[in-house]
Amino acid sequence: MTQSSKSTVLGVLGGGQLGRMLIQSAINYNQDIHILDPDSNAPCKDLCQKFSVGSLKDFDTVYAFGQACDIITVEIESVNTEALIKLQKEGKKVYPQPEILKLIQDKREQKQFYQENNIPTAEFILTEDKSEVIHNKNFLPAVNKLGKEGYDGRGVQVLKTEADLENAFDAPGLLEKLIDFEKEIAVTVARNEGGDLVVYPAVECAFHPTANLVEFLFAPAEISDEIEEKAKEIAKDVILKLGMVGILAVEMFVTKEGDVLVNEIAPRPHNSGHHTIEANFTSQFEQHLRSVMNWPLGNPDLRCPAAMINLLGEEGFTGLAVVEGQEKALEEKGVYIHLYGKKLTKPFRKMGHVTVLDEDVSKLKAKAMKVKELIKIKSI
Repeated sequence: MTQSSKSTVLGVLGGGQLGRMLIQSAINYNQDIHILDPDSNAPCKDLCQKFSVGSLKDFDTVYAFGQACDIITVEIESVNTEALIKLQKEGKKVYPQPEILKLIQDKREQKQFYQENNIPTAEFILTEDKSEVIHNKNFLPAVNKLGKEGYDGRGVQVLKTEADLENAFDAPGLLEKLIDFEKEIAVTVARNEGGDLVVYPAVECAFHPTANLVEFLFAPAEISDEIEEKAKEIAKDVILKLGMVGILAVEMFVTKEGDVLVNEIAPRPHNSGHHTIEANFTSQFEQHLRSVMNWPLGNPDLRCPAAMINLLGEEGFTGLAVVEGQEKALEEKGVYIHLYGKKLTKPFRKMGHVTVLDEDVSKLKAKAMKVKELIKIKSI
């Protein structure tokens, strides 16, 4: 960081809550951030130095945006990679690299990458349409995933019996063997352009039973030292084999036999790392900034055990958002509320999160449950 950070413009494709929290870290370094987002009222709108409205999937829009930036990164994978490839060829730094984004955009290619690189993952079959899924009914129980456009629980169907086959996707996708796992964990790893690499402690995820979104997260994960080390080594292996610069969240299953299997990866700050703002020495958002700017990477260690609760829009409420129970929750020691600036709520929309800290893990879990019941996102 020998030159002034102010002289380098970082462009971010996407202006949602992840971009908002990235900007909150960048402010400490006087780092200029330009944002492109299709929503004129995106959470980043009033926080960045320049905000542009436009499609992240349109070649001309992304290319024009990138020309005014020195380094370009993303807060969502669903972007026009061809424009990023052209910008990269013209001398712009794009992290994560466009070819990696392109691979991750297609779950079929992602799974084949694991297979070709000896990265442990669930057994799978590629399918072109619904008829091929039905043809492979003997592979059930399985998870049917769309190859492209699946996001936040969309594009995923669990097919346990032949009766479920009517729910299969009639589009290119894959059938992935349903894993009878013990735990779902995630490990975040970051790497800068110089090749420096850091790994965060594993966290444990508990998913909402119907929305297929993380409802709770606990750090550290309650796993053995052996499983922890195995998960960290796998996460490092993934980012190194990708050759990726930036921050990478690696979601994994821990099986009842003690194996660790990669489920999916996200080449950006991720929901499984939100607790790091308060709980770790370096948050995932600052680490993302450091990695794409090629600054020295920060200490990823935990300061304190933590829980993270996603604040989702309540079922049955759509419209202008109202937050209930916030003041009561703030009476609890070690509670940190993050609202994302979204004016409109709808069922299961991510509206914010809460991080809870406590040295006593049993007290931590009880406090997290209490906070979850206190704070509700409804509408007028």
